[in-house]
Amino acid sequence: MTAVRHLDHRGVEWMGDPPVTWPAHPVKRYFDVQLGKMLQNEPASPEDRSVPYLKAIHVQWGRVDTDDLPEMWAGPTDLRQYGIQPGDLLVCEGGEAGRAGVVDVPPPDCIIQNAVHRLRAMDSADVRFLQHVLHAVDTAGWFDVLCNRATIAHFTREKLADLRIPVPNLNEQRAIAAFLDRETARIDALIEKKRRQIELLHEKRAALISHAVTKGLDPNAPMKDSGVAWLGAIPAHWAVIKLRRVTQSRCDGPFGSGLKSEHYVDAGIRVVRLQNIRLAWFDDTDQAFIDPEHYETLGDHDVLPGDLLIAGLGDDNNPVGRACVAPPWLGRTMVKADCFRFRLACETSPEYVALQLSMTASALGGALATGTTRARMNLSETADRVIVLPPFKEQQAIAAILERQSARISAVVAKINLSIDRLREYRTALISAAVTGKLDVRQETVP
Repeated sequence: MTAVRHLDHRGVEWMGDPPVTWPAHPVKRYFDVQLGKMLQNEPASPEDRSVPYLKAIHVQWGRVDTDDLPEMWAGPTDLRQYGIQPGDLLVCEGGEAGRAGVVDVPPPDCIIQNAVHRLRAMDSADVRFLQHVLHAVDTAGWFDVLCNRATIAHFTREKLADLRIPVPNLNEQRAIAAFLDRETARIDALIEKKRRQIELLHEKRAALISHAVTKGLDPNAPMKDSGVAWLGAIPAHWAVIKLRRVTQSRCDGPFGSGLKSEHYVDAGIRVVRLQNIRLAWFDDTDQAFIDPEHYETLGDHDVLPGDLLIAGLGDDNNPVGRACVAPPWLGRTMVKADCFRFRLACETSPEYVALQLSMTASALGGALATGTTRARMNLSETADRVIVLPPFKEQQAIAAILERQSARISAVVAKINLSIDRLREYRTALISAAVTGKLDVRQETVP
């Protein structure tokens, strides 16, 4: 391969200048474009039957998910007009407008809904090449211009059909598609391997925390039965008590109309919300404030640095009962509804308790909660949670060691995430360079 190409200065809006041998024409010159069928919930004639259909959510970059599809009613004419064949390219009309993937093996009689376009190549075009071109159009930000993503994005049939693309000869299209299919698959495999490394590091961190806050640091310490099924044996000198026993004061946030989203302002009294409380760490990325005058009308919901913060509501990714410690830089702060503030007694480390409560929340999940819809705990139930406490100095030692180990793991995770970001950037640049002719792959072998 060589990076030397002669470029034509006619230009294409989203890519600049294509090679002189690549004509630039609208998509409709090389591909048949068909928008999908409006959703039909009832049969309209005796010939109609229920058939599977694909919508925008099934179309991902480079692939189309065809498992467990919904169904709609359609007739013989619909099947001919909107039907799917292996090798069709599907492009999202709405949602992430322009997202495109090639169909592998669709179910029998599968059709497309009207949030999806189906493209079939004419004799001088290749759909895999167009898929990569559309990815380059997306990363160039041109879909933002075409579809006005600031409101509700729609990549209409007219916009897609009229999109000007550079088109080399068919053999070169296939060579580019083969090269990019192979190279992007290799990059994706590397990214997936690195993601798995991050998962293993998180699992290692969780195992370290779980062992330290339930078994201690001394492997030779005498053990006793905790009397709690999920805890098992604990060091003999540790105490099994309820959280309320080591709490000086506690509160939850105001319920009802006292604090709503319309009360939030740009600056003032900080409000701790559920998204701030993570598994033993405070997430500062989402900030909310209320006016000090309104704060004075709400009663006592204050938070001080070092207070224990516990989430009374959870979901699959953020379990109910998770906890963290209020950091020292928060300033004047209060808790919102479903967020609990516990001010612990002396000789109790909030860092240690936050680690143990978060470990328990992650391990037991919804088993901690009441209710049949969302995982929820109230303030009293939270105060009754069982914790195991070593002597204060041992609490501090455990928390300090776990903080150091977590910091080391976090540093490794940050490096891996950086390498993932660089691989993604390289993948994007590679696609763009190949489909715009800046990277010459004419010697690529086509399978």
